[in-house]
Amino acid sequence: MDSSSTRRQATRQKLFEAAVTLIAEQGFSSTTVEEIAERAGVAKGTVYYNFASKTVLFEELLRHGIELLTASLQSAADETAERGGSHVDALDAMVRAGLHFIARHPSLTQLYVAELWRTNRPWQSTLMVVRQQAIAVIESVLREGVAARELSEDIDIPLTASALFGMVLVAALDWQSYQPERSLDDVHAALSRLLQGRVGGAPAQGAGAPAEGARTPG
Repeated sequence: MDSSSTRRQATRQKLFEAAVTLIAEQGFSSTTVEEIAERAGVAKGTVYYNFASKTVLFEELLRHGIELLTASLQSAADETAERGGSHVDALDAMVRAGLHFIARHPSLTQLYVAELWRTNRPWQSTLMVVRQQAIAVIESVLREGVAARELSEDIDIPLTASALFGMVLVAALDWQSYQPERSLDDVHAALSRLLQGRVGGAPAQGAGAPAEGARTPG
């Protein structure tokens, strides 16, 4: 990668960081291109050189952020497989990776969750595409787990993947907003017990017995 491309990527990253902070503070409509440029420490023209409009900037910001989250989830699954872990272990590692990502990027996550509920935005189709990319990573691990007989063949894979994705998003935002005194390890342990007791069909280490009727792996 040449120096000009590196500089442009660095500039775009600064604009993303400035935009996500300002929009989280005061909303999309109230945030101006001038404010984004000032917060990023660049000229207003630099914003338009990199993005055609504020709308395009925000759309690309959301795409960039969720693609980073998706890459983090995929990396967690791959690293678990390389270590010889089970598919439930991979799902657990993905939960932790998601919590870690959201802890690092809480404002981005807040904006993403808020925008999911708005259907009249010009970037709605982009959000649906990148959301499905993230969920597809989880679906893949679930399918492999079912095929390996580690997970119940009765689970609804698309809905379960969406539920796991939503669980991490909501739990992490609740943690950041209302329970900030809790550590990442503590929050992850709580979600891990839920995951292994409900999806894996077996109790997590130290957890209680699975719910009546739950199916064990194998």
